[in-house]
Parts: sequence; C-alpha cells; structure tokens
Amino acid sequence: MKKIKVTAVFDIGKTNKKFFLFNQSFREVHKEYIRFEEVEDEDGHPTENLLALQKWLKDVFHSILDANEYDVKAINFSTYGASLVHIDENGYPLIPFYNYTKPLPKEIVPFFLKQYGPKEAFLKATGCVDLSMLNSGLQLYWIKKTRPELYGKIKYSLHLPQYLSYVFAGIPVSEYTSIGCHTALWDYEKKDYHNWVYNEGIDLKLPPIVPTETIIDTNYRGKPLKIGVGIHDSSSALLPYVRSLKKKFLLISTGTWSISFNPFIEKSISDDLYDSASINYMRINGKVVKASRLFLGNEYKLQVEKLNKHFDVSNDYHKSVTFNHEIYHKINDDFKYHFKWESLEDGHMPNQSNLDFDDYDHAYHQLMAELVLLQVKSVKKAIGDDKIDRLYIDGGFSYNDLYVKLLTYHFPEKKLRTTDASLGSALGAAIVISDTKLNSKFLKENYALKKHAPLILN
Repeated sequence: MKKIKVTAVFDIGKTNKKFFLFNQSFREVHKEYIRFEEVEDEDGHPTENLLALQKWLKDVFHSILDANEYDVKAINFSTYGASLVHIDENGYPLIPFYNYTKPLPKEIVPFFLKQYGPKEAFLKATGCVDLSMLNSGLQLYWIKKTRPELYGKIKYSLHLPQYLSYVFAGIPVSEYTSIGCHTALWDYEKKDYHNWVYNEGIDLKLPPIVPTETIIDTNYRGKPLKIGVGIHDSSSALLPYVRSLKKKFLLISTGTWSISFNPFIEKSISDDLYDSASINYMRINGKVVKASRLFLGNEYKLQVEKLNKHFDVSNDYHKSVTFNHEIYHKINDDFKYHFKWESLEDGHMPNQSNLDFDDYDHAYHQLMAELVLLQVKSVKKAIGDDKIDRLYIDGGFSYNDLYVKLLTYHFPEKKLRTTDASLGSALGAAIVISDTKLNSKFLKENYALKKHAPLILN
C-alpha cells in the first residue's frame, strides 16, 4: 500500500501543544494534543517545562517515523512568540525558559529608556505598546546588565520557533516573524535591528536572519527530511489568507484578544505616540503588518458571567442567543451605554453597569452592541487610510450570530466573510515550506468560508 506523503507540524501554544500531519492538499490526516504542568524558574515564577516539551517533540515525531504509516517529507514549527531560549556553545539551554509574564526588575526599563528613550518614540519605532518581558529584546538586556557572567556564556539566543527547529536540524537561525512580534529589537522605519541592539552588542547573540520559507535539507535518522525554521503563530495564521487572496483584506482574529491584522499597510506605525492598541507584526518577507488589538474575548467572558448570575441562567445559555430584530430596534432607537468594562477602557462607559433589562436576551443584545462598537473602532484603526473592502473573521466570535450581524450592520459597504480557521497557525506553518500555490478556492475548501450579507433594519 502506497504511503501518504505528509508534512508534520508542531503547533505550540502556551496551554495546548499540538502535532499535526497534513497531506499534500493540506488536509489534516493525524493529530495529537498534550498539556504540560508548568515548572518554576529560579525566582519561583511559572514557566514552560522546556525539557518535557523537547522530549515530547522527539517522542511523537520518532513514533510517527517508526510506525512507517506515513511518508514524512517535511516538518515545521508554529509557536507563541516573545520567548527566547539561550543556548551555550554546545547547544544546551543555559537558564530557565523565562515566561513572558515574568516581571522585569523595576529599575530595568527606566535605566534602558534613559539610554534609548524617550519611551513614546522608542515604542513607535519598534511597534510595541509597552516595555516588559513581553518584549524579548529586553530580556537579553536584563540578563546582560544583571548577570554578565551568564550573558557571556550565551552563544545564541533563539526565539521559540527557531529553537524547536534547532532541536531537529542543529542549525541556529533567526527569522522575520519572530523578530517582528513586539520584541523591541526591530526598527520598522530602518527595516533593521534598532540601534540599541548594535550598541549593546545584542546582535552578536542573535543568529543570522533567514527568510521564513527557508528549508534545511537533512538526513534525519536515515531518511531525507526538509526542516523548516519555524514561524510565529500570528503570522502563520495570517499566511493562508495572504497566499490565497488577491485583493486587499483585513483579518479579524478573535479569541481572548481580538486582533485586526492589516498586511497591506504602507505606513507601518501609528502617528499617535500614545496609541497603546496598535502594534506591529511582520510577514514572512519582512513586510510590516499593522495590528490593532482589543481585549474583547476576555471582557466578553467577564460580562457574560455577570449576566448569567444576574438572570440566573446556565453558563452556556449565551451560546443559544441569536439576533433578534425587535430587541435591537429597541436598543438602537434610544441607544445608551450600560456596561462598565473591567479589562477595557472606553470614554463612553458609565461609572457602574446598569443591568435593568427585561430579560437576559435584551441584556445580551445590549452587551454585544457595545462590544461591537469597540470592535468597529479597532478595525478602523487597523485599516487607517487604506482602501480595504473585505473583512475576514476567524476564531471564536466567528460563530457568534450577534457579533457577525452587527459588524455587517456597521460595515455595510464591506464584504464580510467568516472562516473556520481552527488549524490556522499549524496550516500556515505547513504552507510556508511548501511549493504549493494557493488559489481563491482554498479558503472555501479548507476553511469553511461563509459569506454574510449586510444587516438591514426594517
């Protein structure tokens, strides 16, 4: 029996670690999931169990090779960003794999900005919204300034996608999508590392930059294998859209964060130095992606929990609520703001929430009306002056009837589509190292593309 030719992808999130095999049509033919308990670094802060992750990577991949059921042609890696693995001259990790939620010592950022500020100008140049361990470049700066002996032992610092590639290929590299995800390393105007990176000699700890499409041809356990250099998960999720759509679009990727991606922006950075919602990512070719983020899913969760308790309904009741014209008419005819946000800031919100509604459905429609107004602002910010008339929504809110209908109502002139991109970042990692060209039918065939007509109120 002829074996199926496949591409293997490890898709590593903060919580779920996933392994996929995709056939030549990019259809999933095998998957495995696992979670690991976090360990603690030397300060007691929780972090990824890197050793357990490495062992699982090898065990899973070797078991697939040994089973001899599939003909594995290539392997690639999609992971979360803002995380570095520091290796010594023998390729072994030197220190714990620091979690990007770990706080930097209070004195580090002011000391850094005294040398390389002012803060607003620096954030604007590097496409960041703040300075913390979430900016992986600052992690290297912190180690250099506080632990110079350890810093001297670092041969290379690899972002997580590239470290996983290194585990299999043994070749250290850097690539654009990881460098460009709010690391504070990249100057988007210069299209090069920021001056501070060279001034501090940090560039010497970063391996050579290669294109994200780079493939390392190797013989792995007696078998020819193409090994990718890894890709940041947000850029990976965007890739299938970029590759298959010919006309300009904006992707609204929804979940805990709702991030509006504009991969066609020419002017990379917001003019507003104090705009904390606009950040930059990079495409695989180094071109900028302007993004506007909104803590939408988190706020939705908090407010729905309150509504559930207030109206004494089941935790899943909100999932059954569909758009009701009559209710929305009542809200829209005499619109007033009712909700005070817990994790969002908005000048229109009241000092406290007013839940004086007839029933749950009415309250839920009001909640979604107000949340979608925030989403509309975020979308417009990401579009800027660009002429974009196509919106694509993926993630959890693509299944929310009110969210989708209300967006069509606020953007009647735009063509709005939803997709089921649950495999988005993993699929992007497979696509980036393939020679396959995608066409406009790809999203329909692989992503359950669905068109939505504008909502018209009678």
